[in-house]
Amino acid sequence: MARRVKPEKSSAGLDARKAAILEAVVREHIDTAQPVGSSAVATHGELAVSSATVRSEMVALERDGYLSQPHTSAGRVPTDKGYRYFVDHLQGGAVGPVTQQQIGDFFRTVRGEVEDVLSQTSTLLSRLTSYTSVVVGAAQSFASVLSAQLVNLDARHQLLVTVFADGSVTKHGVYLDHDVTPSAVAEASRQINALLIGTTVESRVQVPSGSEDVATLVRESVSVLHDQRPTREGEQVYIGGSSRVAEAFDGVETVRQVLTILEQELLVVSLIQDMIDQGVSVAIGSEHGFEPLASCAVVVAPLTVDGHPSGAVGLLGPTRMKYGEAMAAARAVSQELTRYLEGDPRV
Repeated sequence: MARRVKPEKSSAGLDARKAAILEAVVREHIDTAQPVGSSAVATHGELAVSSATVRSEMVALERDGYLSQPHTSAGRVPTDKGYRYFVDHLQGGAVGPVTQQQIGDFFRTVRGEVEDVLSQTSTLLSRLTSYTSVVVGAAQSFASVLSAQLVNLDARHQLLVTVFADGSVTKHGVYLDHDVTPSAVAEASRQINALLIGTTVESRVQVPSGSEDVATLVRESVSVLHDQRPTREGEQVYIGGSSRVAEAFDGVETVRQVLTILEQELLVVSLIQDMIDQGVSVAIGSEHGFEPLASCAVVVAPLTVDGHPSGAVGLLGPTRMKYGEAMAAARAVSQELTRYLEGDPRV
């Protein structure tokens, strides 16, 4: 499959007037979803030019690939290149005080397992922006162990319960081919907890020597935890506001294709991860390389827990997305979710 995302690059420079006209066209089209005529652009007071001048500049922008004209008698709409120039020259912004308050209140009151929090976060982000949201939660690849306990179920069957710093909990069965005593299990549990606290599933630890049963329990428990190395396929994906796809896109076939992509979690994770790997925060239209997403834009903000990549939050909408608002919301939710997963007392 072709590479899905291209790194963000600023398009070739435009002079100040062309840049201002392009920005006016993009903003007008985002607001109205209609082709934009020269007269609508000329009414922007900061331009101070005639409709004829605007029309001439729009023709030049079309020639250079920033605008297109759906019909000869209609106005013009931005191309992917036009949106890219607009996004690359957006000034960094922040969410408004009301939205920031909503985000803060949410993370101060949300409760549940980490999976529940991620799912609720996707709903929050969609509600704040009116776009479809994606929250990708990494498995416990980098989250450190807070505690590990071996529970004696029967003489040959133990349960390793591990709690991670990001709030997640895993349970793994540990099976032996011979009976062990409860006292051996208790001592093994003590050693396992001491060995694993502060480590990650990618860490390697030295199993201490001791009685054969205790050493075997410790070795098998450490092994079963480390064998759970996270893979991209194992990451959890939470989609919020799928119903908004029908509102955001024109055409039944486009809606069907976008929903089909959203149902394929591995593709969603791959798209988000490719963007993060390339340092891309916004991918527009054909930049995805996925034909079903040719009319979509995706905004992402990574999650970093204890200094390690731990997933991402993202938004999917039409290419005429309100980029400034979407980028600010994704960043704000990412920052608060990171604090929550790190156990920041301010959250």
